[in-house]
Parts: sequence; C-alpha cells; structure tokens
Amino acid sequence: MPNHKILLAGAMVASFAGMSLPSYADIYVSIDPPANRVEHFEPRSGYAVVPGVWEYRNGKHEWVGGHYVAARKGYHYEGDRWVQRHGNQWTMQHGGWARDSDGDGVPNRSDGHPSDPRRQ
Repeated sequence: MPNHKILLAGAMVASFAGMSLPSYADIYVSIDPPANRVEHFEPRSGYAVVPGVWEYRNGKHEWVGGHYVAARKGYHYEGDRWVQRHGNQWTMQHGGWARDSDGDGVPNRSDGHPSDPRRQ
C-alpha cells in the first residue's frame, strides 16, 4: 500500500517546480529602453487609450503597441513606464486605473483639488 504522505509531498514539489516570478516582481535591467514610438489614436467615445510601451523580453526591448480599453467613469488610465533606479538600472513601473473624482485627467493622488466640481 503506497504511503499517501509521500505521494502528497511529491505532488506538491512537482507543482512548485514550474513556478515563475509573479508578474508584480521588480525586475531590473541595465539596457536603457528606447524612446517611445509615436502612436496616433482617434478619440473614441467611451474608450481610453492604453499607450504602447517597450517590454523587456528575451534579453532585448520589444515594442508592444497601444490599444483601446473601455473607459471607467471616475478613473484615469496611466500607462506603463520605465523608471531609472540604482544608477543605470531600469525597472518597469506598471500603470493602470487611477481614481480621478473630478474627471480632469489628473489622478486624485496628484490633484490638489480632487473633488472640485468646477474642474470637470
């Protein structure tokens, strides 16, 4: 009769063997990202633009083009961006939706008057 504890331990080890870094882990590269490409998007009612960005893949920067996403009322979309830290080390700072209570395009955390109805 097989020992169930040994089988369970083996299954757990096997499940962790294929794990990779979580998507939110900070990864630093010493290769400067190229300048962003200029993209032109026509305004679309009910949509926000996610700007394109250079992603670091397979030892080099690769361009990933921008696209539209459905807008979220009361929020402003901030794109991903590269930030230089620790000398010549670069890390990707991921963007996303930021609260924008007054709809002026400035996220609440950077807005001196985030709930000013006259600024809409």
